[in-house]
Amino acid sequence: MMKQRGLLPIILFVLMLSTILAGCNFGSSNEAGTENEKDGENASASEQVLNISATADIPTLDSTQAHDAIAFDVLNNNNEGLYRQDENHQPILAIAEKHDVSDDGMVHTFTLRDATWSNGKSVTAQDFEFAWKRVFETAGPYNFMFVTASVKNAEAIMNEEMAADQLGVKAVDEKTLEVTLENPNPLFETLLTFPTFLPQNQKFVEEQGDQYALEAENILSNGPFKLVEWKQEQSWKFEKNPDYHDADSVKLDTINVYVVKDSTTAANLYESNTIDRVKLSTSFVDQYKDSEEFKITKQAGIVFLRFNHNHEALKNKNIRKAISMAIDRQGLTDVILKDGSSPLYGVVPEGFYFSPDKKDYRELNGDFNTGTAEEAQKLFKQGLEEVGVEDLTVSINIADSEEMKKTAEYLQAQLQDNLPGFTLELKAVPFAQRLEIEKAVEYDISLSTWGPDYSDPMTYLDMWVKGSSANRMDYHNPDLDELVSKARLETDLSARYEMLLEIEQLLLEEDAALVPLYQRGEAILQRSKIKGLIKHPSGPDFTYKWAYIE
Repeated sequence: MMKQRGLLPIILFVLMLSTILAGCNFGSSNEAGTENEKDGENASASEQVLNISATADIPTLDSTQAHDAIAFDVLNNNNEGLYRQDENHQPILAIAEKHDVSDDGMVHTFTLRDATWSNGKSVTAQDFEFAWKRVFETAGPYNFMFVTASVKNAEAIMNEEMAADQLGVKAVDEKTLEVTLENPNPLFETLLTFPTFLPQNQKFVEEQGDQYALEAENILSNGPFKLVEWKQEQSWKFEKNPDYHDADSVKLDTINVYVVKDSTTAANLYESNTIDRVKLSTSFVDQYKDSEEFKITKQAGIVFLRFNHNHEALKNKNIRKAISMAIDRQGLTDVILKDGSSPLYGVVPEGFYFSPDKKDYRELNGDFNTGTAEEAQKLFKQGLEEVGVEDLTVSINIADSEEMKKTAEYLQAQLQDNLPGFTLELKAVPFAQRLEIEKAVEYDISLSTWGPDYSDPMTYLDMWVKGSSANRMDYHNPDLDELVSKARLETDLSARYEMLLEIEQLLLEEDAALVPLYQRGEAILQRSKIKGLIKHPSGPDFTYKWAYIE
């Protein structure tokens, strides 16, 4: 059983907030403790209701504009594309019931199953053609996914060399979608599970105009659940979609998601049975680590330092390499974070990505830029001499979360202790603002995070090509760009994997372009009654389709 430390303060806290939370429709897994009688029995034990929290509101419900984990989660459960991820994170046919490929691997023909939107209209091939082209017409932030997928003309359209209507997608008839690629792509099916490839009903989108996707009633569902309520900055609610083509697989009737930005509030709401799952911040790990409902899992997300490569001192390789060597990552993960995070000396994490002969990418490529504090000091001194300065003061751009603040404070102490003459100033801003500062490359160093978009090492590697929207540090190595282009075309999986290893070697061994810090872990409390809740290592975090309450 979970420890009941500080029970009285928690009870007082919950009582104090009860009026406020009632306004947000907070309720426990048995509807705020009420008893609904059916045939003389308490029905709450069999209710298929999941109550969870999110750390922020939904930024957008428009799949062409979505670019964050929260929006992707909502879209993944409210909607469905040609493919979706299964319980083992593999792509399975979804709206498509048949997928034929030409002998040369260039033309993919999808036959759609009978499926309907929540307004009763059929899901058609035209819905896919409209939505995919609209990604480019609206300058969607994830339009590069079509380049990664090798869809014909995607790169030229993204570079404004061609019009969006030239994208290699065509509705042959209502049930037949034809997609033409620039080259065969072994990742194509995996990429199609991503929300950017979802369909949209053209008539509905155009009728909504500038109101499209701003409220729950301004979107349509064709997935396992329908978003029936969205109280902005407070909560949102899913209900099972009875018209979903695989509705028999869906066991949950309702999912309530509450926006809870404060980690203390989230923990207390878990203690009071208001929510059924909570991600613990670092400060709560020791308190709950002995609970039967506590668990730690390794994640595929990474945390790293970006450098502004226009900065007079930070564009010096020896200074960047010295910064990497001066940080004791083990102390950071074991003493400061304590959430299952592990030291990382590459951009591709361990345990998720394997070569054709089943060897871990991280094991094959090893660690980069390791060394002692003394070696770091020598490189730092050499770098300062090359730049022509005696000391260095820079600032670090960080999000204002507990994890990022504690990490930055640790880095500040490490670098200032281990590199005499180095001063690090902390600049904490809201998460969204940190991203905008990065996009403008208006920082010295930025403490950054990255979660994989799809299950392949390339999702950590092609972001560093020139002009990538994920580069955000004005780094450029023409050899890396060329190798990424070759790897995208390579159909020999073993030869391709060697290229993927070499890309990371160029990025870190040759250029020391950035500093990997740690591979994220996740410390959570989750009710034992929750079964079948799938958390994916890449793409949208959660699929609720197979979840149920025992």
